[in-house]
Order: sequence, then structure tokens, then C-alpha cells
Amino acid sequence: MPRDVREVDRHQDSAPEVILTDTGLRKVKPYWYNYTTMAKGRWLGREILEIISTEFRDRSMEYYRYALESGVTTINGKVAKPDTIVENGDRIENVAHRHEPPVTSTPVRIVHHDAVRGFIVIDKPGSIPVHAAGRYYKQSLVQILKTEMGFDNAYTVNRLDRLTSGLMILPLSAQLAHTMAKEFAAGSVKKEYIARCKGEFPEGETVCEEPLLTVDRQMGLNVVHPEGKSAKTIFTRLHYDAETDSSVLHCRPVTGRSHQIRVHLQYLGYPIANDPIYSDQTIWGENLGKGGVDVTPSDTRAAPVAPPEFLFAEGENPESLSDKRARSQNNAPENIPKNKPLPRETGHDIGMGSPVPLSAEAVEIITRLRNQKDKDEDWGRWRDVVFRVKGRLRPKCVPAPPPLPPQNRRRRGGPISLYPPENEKVEIEKHPDSEQLKYCPECYLPLHPDPKPERLYIFLHALRYTTSLGCFETETPAWAAKGFKWDRD
Repeated sequence: MPRDVREVDRHQDSAPEVILTDTGLRKVKPYWYNYTTMAKGRWLGREILEIISTEFRDRSMEYYRYALESGVTTINGKVAKPDTIVENGDRIENVAHRHEPPVTSTPVRIVHHDAVRGFIVIDKPGSIPVHAAGRYYKQSLVQILKTEMGFDNAYTVNRLDRLTSGLMILPLSAQLAHTMAKEFAAGSVKKEYIARCKGEFPEGETVCEEPLLTVDRQMGLNVVHPEGKSAKTIFTRLHYDAETDSSVLHCRPVTGRSHQIRVHLQYLGYPIANDPIYSDQTIWGENLGKGGVDVTPSDTRAAPVAPPEFLFAEGENPESLSDKRARSQNNAPENIPKNKPLPRETGHDIGMGSPVPLSAEAVEIITRLRNQKDKDEDWGRWRDVVFRVKGRLRPKCVPAPPPLPPQNRRRRGGPISLYPPENEKVEIEKHPDSEQLKYCPECYLPLHPDPKPERLYIFLHALRYTTSLGCFETETPAWAAKGFKWDRD
């Protein structure tokens, strides 16, 4: 059992154990964490294994089944089995060993602190997400401000993409946050950004007013689409560097859609020069998405294919469960056949979260984006097999969940037992000529090499905001200078 529930509760929101590397990265030591969430509408009537394997792609499908069978997920306080059906009102708790990705070691900088009116203005480095999401929690801006900089209640009324750097205004009271949120929503805040894009951008002012739509939440992919939200961006070229064939632009987003500047520049044929999503020819083809993508709906899907270097014997592919699943007769609905492949096994998880049917071109782009992510992470999902020779997953120091409200105390699942005796010590192999382990000894996560710091941000920076509180700006980033060069491999 945990040492003390209150002590562990404090630990989960305490300042992390930060590691700064010589290569310019900031890491936090992995830790056990207890997620709690209520069932979302899109989850109702679906198996918990299907939900987890569709919503998350960091681990193999076989690992997610193994984790569920280890008893690390509960529904309404009872252990959930892989085929447990999620119902309306369910409270789902999942114990996970969090390995947060590295971010830049460049610190968050306070540009202005107005103690009288109660707000701060900060310069956010690229690579740090604003809110906790996915694999990020202690490495998020909100948690850094809270646990390391003493701002317990900093309200994020405007957001920046994780890869985008620059200025943010954060009220320190709910009242001012409400006022500023209305100001941003009304479009009365003048926002000015600076970007470096590929190619020789036209001189003068260029306006793009194409509507934008999020079509894949996992990859964060947005496209120009007639069913999207209205968006308007005004671009002005500042200078062109012939040696790098890139232009530095002043960008003024009139609206505030997700990835707005990035997608509008791609649509115009001048994507941000180092954008890993919208500027990769292997993903978008030679025209890099200029003019947008086809929007003709298509039902075509294909099962994920293992990389050539992974030759799995029959039944050994960690991304295929249809020939291994053992359904519970008690929980399986009669209208669902046994051993039905899950959406991720067939590729039908692509588009499940899209508000519109996807075209064949959009499906291919999402597939290539996923493959690129897998490659960047050293094919972790495909080599996620070491847990097969280990015992059950054994969380450590996880706080017990708070008492359930009466309406959530349904008698479902089995008895909870998250703290069995310790496993035998098992030797984890290391990378050749390195002391770095290949797998985490606690959760068996396939570990992959650190990213290069220059790949943790894009050439997009929030430079200046003009609001009712005043006009605030940051320094111009180094990459915006004439003659700037960077590693383009």
C-alpha cells in the first residue's frame, strides 16, 4: 500500500525532480500517477480496451490489454477487464507510469508582473504545452508556473501550440480571466506573430480566409475544409533569405483557430520552414499541401503494417489482438461477435474523432504522420513486447481514489488489488555502447533516444499583444534574423 495517501497526493502535484541535460533538454523523473476521468460521450457502449487503444497510441495494443489484465484500471472503484463496457456516468481511473517527453531547458520568462491588477505576461519557450495533455503533466506551463514559480492560480485565457513560442497574458484572478476571455473571444485583442516559412513569400500584404477543421485529435492535424470554422490571417513579408530559400513574415491572426497560421501558410504554399506536421514532403508530397487536400469522403482503410525490420511470427505482432482475445461471456453484448478486430487493428480508428468523413488523401496523410511519429520514437510500439516475460504490472505509491458518490457505486468488475508482492528483479538490457536502458524496469516502456533540442520548436513566435491591459511584447527570436541558418536534415 502507499506510504500515506495524503503524502502521495501532495507528491503528484509537487515540484518534479528536474534533470537538465548538457544538450539543452529538461526532463522529469518518471513517476506513477492516478488519472481520473468521467466517461465521455464518444466512449459510451464501447469496450474499455477499444477506447484506450483508440485514444492512445504510445504503447502497443497488446500492452494495453496486459495493463488492463494487471488491474490498473478501475470503473467506479471496481477493476475493469479488457472487455468491460463503458456506460454513462462511469468514473474511470487508470494508474500509469508517466514518462513525460523532454522539453527545452530554456526557462519560462516573466515579461511583466502587475501585482495591482493581478496578471502576468510570460514568454513561453517552444516545446512546452500550455495545459496537461497526453504524456505531458509536470512539463506543462500551468504546472511549471504552479509548482516551480509560485503562481497557483494562473488562468490561461489564450493558448499557444506546444511547438510555438512567445507571449501569453495570464490573469491571476477568475474575475480578470473572465474579462480577458471575453476580450479574446470578441476579437478585440490585436495579436502579432513572426514566422519563417519556406520559399520566397510575395511582397506586400497577403490575406488568407480559408475555414479550418480539426480532423485528427491524436496527431493534432488541421486542414482547410468547407465545413470548418471561419479563419482569417494577414501576412506581410519582412525579408527573404535566398541562401536558405526562406522568408520571415509578420503574421496577424484576426481569429484564433487551432494551428491557424501554420495551416494558412501551408495552404498558400509557404509552410513554416521547420514544421514537423505541415512542412514534410514525405507526408504531404511535392506540393506540401498547397491548395489544401481533397475532401471527397472515402471508407478506404488499411491495417497498420509493421516496419520491415520487425518480422513477427504468426500471433506475435503486438499490434494485433484479434487472434488472442478472450472475451468475457458476462460482459460481451450478444450482437458483437467474438474476436471482432478492434478499430486500431483494421485502421478504422483513423477518422473516428473527425467531425466529417475523411477523404482517401486525408487518411493517407494521417497514416504517414503516424508512421513518422513511430520512426521518431524508435518504433517503440512495435518493440513493445518485453512485458511478456515479466509479471503483472505493479504500480507503486499510488493514492487510493476518493469515495464514490452513491450513483456511481454499481457492482461491476472485480475486487481491486493493485499492490501485490514485488516481482523478482529482472535484468533490463541496455543499448549497445551506452548505459541507457532499452526498457523501463517498472512499466517496461520501450525507451527511445532523446530528441535534438532544435526539433522541439517551430519558427513561429507570438511577438506582441495589444489589449485593454496594455501592449506587451517579447524579444524577436534569433531565428528571425537575416542570414540565420539551421540544421535542415
